[in-house]
Formats: sequence, structure tokens, C-alpha cells
Amino acid sequence: MAGRRHKGRTLALQALFELDAVGHEPEHSLDLMLEGFETSPEVRAFASELVKGVLEHRERIDEVIRETAPAFPLDQIAVVDRNILRLAIYEILIDNNVPMRAAINEAVELAKEYGGENSPKFINGVLGSVSVLAT
Repeated sequence: MAGRRHKGRTLALQALFELDAVGHEPEHSLDLMLEGFETSPEVRAFASELVKGVLEHRERIDEVIRETAPAFPLDQIAVVDRNILRLAIYEILIDNNVPMRAAINEAVELAKEYGGENSPKFINGVLGSVSVLAT
């Protein structure tokens, strides 16, 4: 299941990136992402659930980012990093279906795959602060 969840998070990240960078409609972006990948129904459902959850709670999630990374204005955080944080914060503070450490580790892995050189360290630092809020 771990591999499927990683694939689902990857698809969700890609859809959220497109929504954030280009501004397409959420359903359209997710549908486009899912069309390009042969995945199981479970992966598709998980990705869709993540995207919908992040979008539904985006204001709250963005406020958490502002609180835990005050030196970095939200609009100046790299689009990839911002959406990795949104996914992880959704899973940590709102969804609560995975252990906090697993959500943080998964976010750091996504940052290693898709972010810049400093992304994993930045993501880990911000989520470390988020974990304090969650306890």
C-alpha cells in the first residue's frame, strides 16, 4: 500500500502544482493528471481525496504555513515546495489517517524528487514546526 500512497501523493502534488501555477479548474487538472497515468482505482481515489481535501482547507493550511515559516512569504515559496507543504499539512493536521512521521517523511521524499536542492531541508524544518502544533 505504501507504494500506491506515494503514487497518489505524487499525482496529487502534480495536480496541485498545476492548479497553483496555471490556475485551471480543480476537476480539470486532476482529470488531466489521471488521464496521463495508468494507475489503480485506489491510487486515483487517494490522489483525488488529497487534492479535494487540500483545496477545501487551503486557507487554513496556508495560514499554518505563514505561522510556521514567517520568514518566507507564501507567494515567494517555490510552487513545488508550497504544494508539498499543503499536502503534508493536510495529512498531519486535518486528515489524520497516517502517522505524523510518515507524512513528514513522505513530504521530504517528494521534495527530494521534485524540489530544489534546499527543498528537503526546508520542508522538514517547516513540518517540524507544524508537528509541534499537532501535539
